[in-house]
Amino acid sequence: MDGQVAVCLCAAARHLSPEREKKLVFLTARVHPGESPASFICQGVIDFLVSSHPVAQILRDHVIFKIVPMLNPDGVYLGNYRCSLMGFDLNRHWQDPSPWAQPTLHAVKQLIVQMNQDPRVSLEFYIDVHAHSTMLNGFMYGNVFEDEERVQRQAVFPRLLCQNAPDFSFSNTSFNRDMVKAGTGRRFLGGLLDDTSYCYTLEVSFYSYMAAGSTAPVPYTEETYTKLGRNVARTFLDYYKLNNHIKDNRPIHIHSSEVTGDSDRKGNGVGRGAGDRETERSRDVRP
Repeated sequence: MDGQVAVCLCAAARHLSPEREKKLVFLTARVHPGESPASFICQGVIDFLVSSHPVAQILRDHVIFKIVPMLNPDGVYLGNYRCSLMGFDLNRHWQDPSPWAQPTLHAVKQLIVQMNQDPRVSLEFYIDVHAHSTMLNGFMYGNVFEDEERVQRQAVFPRLLCQNAPDFSFSNTSFNRDMVKAGTGRRFLGGLLDDTSYCYTLEVSFYSYMAAGSTAPVPYTEETYTKLGRNVARTFLDYYKLNNHIKDNRPIHIHSSEVTGDSDRKGNGVGRGAGDRETERSRDVRP
């Protein structure tokens, strides 16, 4: 674990509210119906969390996961790429979704607000899963805040994921507050939730990824998308153990290959700096 992550996690631990012990993670996917890789990532998260793997068992004991695998089912059914049945880009209507024109978004927003107001839980993560048409690897978009400590704390989860997932690139991860994106889930909920919550867009390439030390892109498959989903789920254990929310000492002896499925992968630094040698540096941000 590098020093910067450890320092940020210590800061994050100070912001944990002792009277709100049950942590809540909220994931959504397929708000843009044509971004089908998001479904495979979401499937990987779900498959891992309901499995008998010791990491999954510990997570179920300590963390609540709310998952909406398809925010735009009508658009998916119709074969739309970006819009809903009514022709709306749902990821621009989080601020004031209509119960008639954007019913799924309206219902999910109401549920998130309700969860955020529940004193029995602490809504700490919102992650919206997408696919990207120009960039390589998996990466994240986060928000920009005036509080520098909050900015640093927000970088902890992507850094941990980079260590677990060989196809995740922290170098492509960026934090912004582009006004054009004000109606997205990441931007709207980042302003609505309190400063102990972290809102991200998780992107993955439609095409390929480049692992650390590699010079050739590797095409994504359904299986490698689901592996990224499993690694996302696994990273929550790393996060909550390091900030002392999970103190379960059951021996788990996890190796990266147990989650990624890459038993023949060599080297100790799997996922560290993944994608740092990418040649595709386009910043065509479409969360």
